[in-house]
Amino acid sequence: MAAHLNHSAATKVPAAKNSTAEKLLVAAGELMIERNSVEISLADIAQKSGVNAALVKYHFGNKDGLLLALLERDASNEMTHLDFLLTQPLSPTTKMKLHIAGIIKAYHQFPYLNRLIHYLLHGSNREAADEVTKFFVGPLLDFHRRLLAEGVATGDFREVDPVLFYTTLIGACDHLFFGRQTMMRAAGVGPVTEEVCRAYVVHIEKIVLGGLLTNRTRQPSATGS
Repeated sequence: MAAHLNHSAATKVPAAKNSTAEKLLVAAGELMIERNSVEISLADIAQKSGVNAALVKYHFGNKDGLLLALLERDASNEMTHLDFLLTQPLSPTTKMKLHIAGIIKAYHQFPYLNRLIHYLLHGSNREAADEVTKFFVGPLLDFHRRLLAEGVATGDFREVDPVLFYTTLIGACDHLFFGRQTMMRAAGVGPVTEEVCRAYVVHIEKIVLGGLLTNRTRQPSATGS
């Protein structure tokens, strides 16, 4: 049976403002980056943070509650800017470029982000999966639907299935960080630096917009205007 989430503690970012709760979140994030994995135990988190593992239940309900709070903390900046970006007096192409850059920068700062999302979505805790859907997947899919529709209406974009677009964009943005250990072994590439991150933003812009833009807008994009 799935452990029950303490909803009031596990799903509200302000809980992390408590110094003890913040230590637990910081430790969990650092461990995931160090191990390139989201498979970490409460004992590992407690040892890393110097905080008694019993306090996880007090602040977050359980481990899934802690991980959900970590996801909300790490993704909140990008998620809260989606509606704001849609209302800006910018072309759909420019909005898409800003969105791509924002997603990649978020994954650069928190390279475990997409794996954490899938861990919570596909785990045994249905309540945690529902919270991730409501907080991250649902709003992001809705943003893509609205931005793609805006681009079609202005003649900037050709019609694209929003679900397939979400899968393509999020998968491409994440893989540089998820697969970095594999690429370091297979291709001899180095770590993901700020320079590599900037180059990847440009690369993904070209790949995504190359398939998205209509003939009317394709040439201006290629020249960077």
